[in-house]
Amino acid sequence: MTLIAGTRRALLAAAGATIAAPALPRPALAQGAYPNRPIRMIVPFAAGTSTDIMTRLVTPRMTEELGQPIVVENRPGAGGIVGSDAVAKSAPDGYNLCMGSIASHSVNATLIRTIPYDVLRDFTPVSLVTNAPNLLVVGNAVPARTLPEFIAWAKTQRSVAYASAGNGTSSHLAGELLKLKTGAPLEHVPYRSAPQALTDVISGQVPMTIYQVTAVLPFVRDGKMKALAATSAKRLEWTPEVPTAIEQGIADFDVSAWHGLFAPANLPAPVLERIYAALNRALTDAALRPKLVEQGLEPVGMPPAQFRPFLEGDIAKWREVIRAADIKAD
Repeated sequence: MTLIAGTRRALLAAAGATIAAPALPRPALAQGAYPNRPIRMIVPFAAGTSTDIMTRLVTPRMTEELGQPIVVENRPGAGGIVGSDAVAKSAPDGYNLCMGSIASHSVNATLIRTIPYDVLRDFTPVSLVTNAPNLLVVGNAVPARTLPEFIAWAKTQRSVAYASAGNGTSSHLAGELLKLKTGAPLEHVPYRSAPQALTDVISGQVPMTIYQVTAVLPFVRDGKMKALAATSAKRLEWTPEVPTAIEQGIADFDVSAWHGLFAPANLPAPVLERIYAALNRALTDAALRPKLVEQGLEPVGMPPAQFRPFLEGDIAKWREVIRAADIKAD
């Protein structure tokens, strides 16, 4: 949903518009076996987004496992709907895949009333691929060093603004979830971009934001803002000293911007198993993990049987938040 800082330009330059087929060390598959031709991987977001960068890191290793090139195609539009819909309407043969996200395959299910697909009906969920965990950070003028202190202080104010990178983004929804769970008088202030939002938190124009760890960490390390909580189920490897919101008394507060792999509905089980196995081997590659971590991404590799219930729960969670906060699409 958002841009990841760091080695973006170098990655894009190396990757180019598509993933080229590397030398294939595995023997060719029998004629008719899956896969026996190139696979198209649609990224429903623009080049340079976290979903795009992650996809271009993972697919070369999957190519080695599958023995066929995976061609990455960016098809952005309507918050991930355009590219996702193209895959939903493709043949369920394993040759058209979608690297979706919390936006395209969870939030949009409620936020967009005219969405042309049903995520649970029109897709085969293959795997949760990565999480992009967040930190809750405040400006130095805020008189709090822990999340409970921040909530207590916020309740003494008429309202406390929090910044996000835009309406319906994971940082927006995380703030609304915190408001619902604590009763703190939080007021959403959407920005056109994450850098603008972070600049105003640092300057004190806005007290708080919840955003991806690698984007805010340099400012935390430089003492320009304070990290009060990790908004994940467990402490983050980037900031092991920062306790989670759950540890600090906010039950079930697990918010990450995730990425997941999808295929059209009714994908044959042997093809599903083949794709998942290739992805899982890629994510457990010791050489790949540090590249993902550098981008602020935690590799997951959740099996299909677990990914569908996860997806059902995530859609239900954000449906409750969106309706309770009366969030509307721009």
